[in-house]
Amino acid sequence: MFATYLIGLREGLEATLVVSILVAFLVKSQRRDRLPQVWAGVGLAVALSVLFGWLIEYTSTSLLARSEERELFEAITSVAAVVFVTWMIFWMRRAARTIAGELRGKLTEALAVGSLAVAGMAFLAVIREGLETALIFYSAAQGAAGDSGPLLALIGGILTAVVLGVLLYASALRINLSKFFTWTGALLILVAAGILKYGVHDFQEAGVLPGLNDLAFDITGTLDPSTWYAALLAGMFNVTPAPTVLETIAWIGYAVPVLALFLRPARRKPAPTASTGTERVADTDTDTDTDTGTEAEAATAPQRA
Repeated sequence: MFATYLIGLREGLEATLVVSILVAFLVKSQRRDRLPQVWAGVGLAVALSVLFGWLIEYTSTSLLARSEERELFEAITSVAAVVFVTWMIFWMRRAARTIAGELRGKLTEALAVGSLAVAGMAFLAVIREGLETALIFYSAAQGAAGDSGPLLALIGGILTAVVLGVLLYASALRINLSKFFTWTGALLILVAAGILKYGVHDFQEAGVLPGLNDLAFDITGTLDPSTWYAALLAGMFNVTPAPTVLETIAWIGYAVPVLALFLRPARRKPAPTASTGTERVADTDTDTDTDTGTEAEAATAPQRA
């Protein structure tokens, strides 16, 4: 359940920060009359995200009659979720310092067009997070059919993110968002490795990949699946005591290089040289801001403007 809580927290905070930036910009610009359009766009994005999540679940449980079809569908959604997770964490790492400025620029353009453009801009800013959350949650919660725990954990993560976003907006809380997204990003990479491993297993059960009975190792005697810590590892990162060879290759082959790329120090970009051409002032291209770690928090505190 921790994995789905983490998904809700991470995606929820990204969406909350986006909404906070839009609201703060309208408040600062004395355009509170456009706030209803922003909330309408956000509400529509949330509703469609929930519908998308329901549609995925309905397709798996009701539209696909054969078990092989369900396994193949779950495998494909698992791979898609891993792609989205990977893209999301690297995009946030790269765009964290510029996202507030980009959103303000797009909102300024939307204000010049009209109310529908404002609602549409808010919708597009949030819908990506919502669709990603639905897809990743479905993939991470596979194998928990009939268990409401993952769904409750996801909702808990989203509610936590909303509370944090409100506190950031009200200047009642200051956190280093750069470190937050770095740590949660690293954990999500391990979660994604587990989702990919689950997807490989589904491909094997569907008959697309071979080796369903070729185990890489079997440590069931040491890591008893009935223990709480075995259940925790399986629930968080899909670490199981008897994986197949292809599952193990997929888990390690994804987790190790992606973690290495994600955690490597940010490259330094030389600033424009002075007139002498001899001195360079180095700056970083990503996550080295001071208190908040991104430009986003500064944009969500109108009283400090």
